Amino acid sequence: MITTTNIIRLLAALPAAAAAASKPFDIKDLSLREVGARNTLDWRIWLEQDGEPISFWHDIPLYPDPEDKSIIHYYTEIPRWTDGKIETKRDEPLNPIFHDDKDDLPRFVYSVWPHKTYPFNYGSIPQTWEDKNHDHPFTGFPGDNDPVDIFDISELPPSYTGQVKKVKVLGALAMIDDEATDWKVIAIDVEDPVASKIDSVEDLDKYRPGVRQQMYDWFIYYKVVKGSGTNTIMGDGYQNATFAQQVLSESHDYWLDLMKGKSKPGKIVRNQTSNARFCSTYIPKEETTEAFKLPTESKILPAAEKPEEYNWWYYLDPENNWEQIKV
Repeated sequence: MITTTNIIRLLAALPAAAAAASKPFDIKDLSLREVGARNTLDWRIWLEQDGEPISFWHDIPLYPDPEDKSIIHYYTEIPRWTDGKIETKRDEPLNPIFHDDKDDLPRFVYSVWPHKTYPFNYGSIPQTWEDKNHDHPFTGFPGDNDPVDIFDISELPPSYTGQVKKVKVLGALAMIDDEATDWKVIAIDVEDPVASKIDSVEDLDKYRPGVRQQMYDWFIYYKVVKGSGTNTIMGDGYQNATFAQQVLSESHDYWLDLMKGKSKPGKIVRNQTSNARFCSTYIPKEETTEAFKLPTESKILPAAEKPEEYNWWYYLDPENNWEQIKV
C-alpha cells in the first residue's frame, strides 16, 4: 500500500536512487554478509552491494544485457558436490539465503550413485517468479511460488554459496513438485572453455558426452531414498533454449506484476533497493541494515555436524529399492 510515509521517504531518496540507477550493475561490487553456523536453521547470508545489504532475488538484474536473452545472471545456493538444501528465504527482508528445514531440522540430499550429492552448481534466477496464481500452459500446474531454479553444468571450479554468475541458457526441464510447476533451467558459465561452442543441450553430447542424460537422471531419482519416489518431468525430456528463454521472459513478467502489486504476494517480502518506481517496496540500500535490524557485519561460526546418514552412498536397483554403503 502506498502511504504518505512511503511517499515522503521516496521523495527524500530520489537523488540517491537516481545515482544508483545510473550506475551499471557490476558483479565486482558485490560481497556477502554471513552470520551463524552452516547446517543450522539460524544461519543466513545476505548479499551486499558496495558494502550495503540488497536482495538476491529482487535487486540482481535478470539480464546482464537486456538485448541478449540468451545470457542471464543467477546466484548459487548449493555449490557442486555439497548436500545442504540451501534456498532463498521468501518471507524475510531482502530474502537472504538460508538452510531449508523439515520438521524443524535442516534438510540435506542423499548421494545416489553415481552422483556425490548435487552434481552441479544449483541456484535461483533473480527477478523471476513462478506465479502460484497461474497454471502454466505447458504443464497445467501453478507455479511453486519461488524464483526459477537453475543448474549450472560448467566444468569450472565449484561456485560458492551466494556467488553471482553470468551463464548461457541451454534449455529447461519442466519438473512437477507437489503438484506445482518447478522449472529447472540448464545453463553453462560464460567463462567455461567450451561455452562459446555450446548453444543447446544437444551440443553437450559433443563437448561433454553423457552430461545431458546424467543430469536428467539425477532429477528423476534424487528423492527416491527419502521415500518420495521418482520425480515427474513433463514434455519428454529437455525443452530447447528458445523455449527456456520464453519461460524466463514470462516468469520475469510475473515478477514485475508481483513487485507492482498486481499479484498477491502472500508471505513474500518484496523489499528492494534498485528501483524507486516500485515505491511501496523501495528502500535505499544505505538504510537496510538499520531498517531491518540486520547484523552489521559477518560473524561466521564453525559448521554443525550433519547427520551420519548423509555420509553414505545409496545404490538403486531396477525397482528403485536402495542399498546403503558408507562413502
